[in-house]
Amino acid sequence: MTPTPEPAALWPSPQPLWQASAEEVVSAVSPRLSGSWRLLLLGDGSPTRHLQSLTGLAVEVEVIAMAPDPHPGAEAPAEIAELEPPLLRRQVWLRCGQDTLAWAESWWNQEEADRHLQERNLPIWRSLTAKRAELYREVDGLALVEAPLLEQGFGQPGPYWSRHYRFFRGGRELTVIREVFAPALERWLGPAAHIPS
Repeated sequence: MTPTPEPAALWPSPQPLWQASAEEVVSAVSPRLSGSWRLLLLGDGSPTRHLQSLTGLAVEVEVIAMAPDPHPGAEAPAEIAELEPPLLRRQVWLRCGQDTLAWAESWWNQEEADRHLQERNLPIWRSLTAKRAELYREVDGLALVEAPLLEQGFGQPGPYWSRHYRFFRGGRELTVIREVFAPALERWLGPAAHIPS
């Protein structure tokens, strides 16, 4: 009998250097993002579709870890408190060809994760809309973050633009997701913005 591999340990959440609510960014209280980055970070479309549209390549999901997360750290989005425990956290890389373009982590109620994440290597959007089920995404905030493991994975120093949002179905929160985008996206989107001081 082949032994079951040990699950990979969850990475610490990236450290925010600056953050703001989506409303503050829209009202230009925070730094002015370029139009293309504004669409990526504040839009309610699927990031995996955006990455595929930009690169012309399919998005490959590499699961880093998927494990219980009974005590999310202070870096985790506050909206996680709206999810029913016990919580599970999933962390992935998103790649198009040779380019690592994003890193993401999501928090789930364990039962919801068992229901919706049966195919671990599928993008979440595809898992949740597989039967054309209605889904609503609400972007809650943007941040500039840093983490040594992200620097290794992206091959470029930070800080990195990120956003976090919730998916709702029937008015109820399904998951909280944080996405961190690689500087390599500037090849398609141009410079994002000046880093706030």
